[in-house]
Amino acid sequence: MTGRGIFLRVGLLVLLGTGAIVGLVLFLSGNNFSNGVELETYFPESVQGLDVGAPVNYLGVTLGRVNEIGLVTAEYGGGMPVDIRRTTYRLVYVRFVVNPRKIGRALTPDDIKKAVTVGLRARIASQGITGISYLSLDFVDPAQYPAQAVPWTPVYPYIPSMPSTFAQVQSAAEALASQLQQINFKAIAAGLLGLTQTLEKQLTNGDAHQTLAAATALLSSLRDSIGKADLPALSASLRKTSDAAGNIVASGQTRALLTNANHAVDELAIAARALPPLIAALSATADRTDAATAELERRMTSILADLQATAGNLRDTTDELRSYPAGTIFGGPPPRSRADGR
Repeated sequence: MTGRGIFLRVGLLVLLGTGAIVGLVLFLSGNNFSNGVELETYFPESVQGLDVGAPVNYLGVTLGRVNEIGLVTAEYGGGMPVDIRRTTYRLVYVRFVVNPRKIGRALTPDDIKKAVTVGLRARIASQGITGISYLSLDFVDPAQYPAQAVPWTPVYPYIPSMPSTFAQVQSAAEALASQLQQINFKAIAAGLLGLTQTLEKQLTNGDAHQTLAAATALLSSLRDSIGKADLPALSASLRKTSDAAGNIVASGQTRALLTNANHAVDELAIAARALPPLIAALSATADRTDAATAELERRMTSILADLQATAGNLRDTTDELRSYPAGTIFGGPPPRSRADGR
């Protein structure tokens, strides 16, 4: 009896402990969010590490729990033709519950639609290096991560998803690998080998070798010329020339010459300023001279006409004096002709 009692007590204790643990797990995982708002999202990537009961976080704050994970083909593919080539049926749906008390207000379908419009998205995140994943909600640029349209009617309000950090890194790595595969490294290596061989030939026997030999000869010639030149004497001569030029510049005659040049420049400037009025006066005098010349020409023309008329009159008077001097002087009648005497 004593042995059986001990076994019975141990069995009851194990059962009670197991029940307490199960109750605690149920309380922590679902009881707090049993009255929450149920939502769903879809992922085109692997959800490995994300299990039922995983937390749903927003900025590090736990708002709910994941309560269901499955394939879209099993949930929405029944009773309708499913085209396996359509990417919308290659998705994994994740349903989760959010506690409105954690947000501070009751969530309506209109509130969720407005949040999706301004950029509310769901993504899978990992907790360090443990491999355990959770669902993260965040607001992003809706133009960069547009909402994916689905051809079925979601059972619960739909929040679009965005690629996880691991998926983005994997996509970038795959794109880089694809670009690297398109590079013909063999052709590049062959080109570099040919270029190296060509350079070697040029440096050994080609034009580059001749150019280097000519440059070496030129440097040797320059070195010999510099060795033969009397550089100290040339330097001393240049120093003397520089000193002489400095003395000339600093001498009084040079300063006087520069002063006179400055005065001459000033006088030229004054004369240049006086030239425009003088030119204007000369132009006005030329205009007046032209006017006077025109007036004189007009008057001379009239006088010449009068002189011409006077000369004509004198010619007529002279003819009359030559023919009838008495009549012209004394005013007598001219002699009658024979026809008049009859």
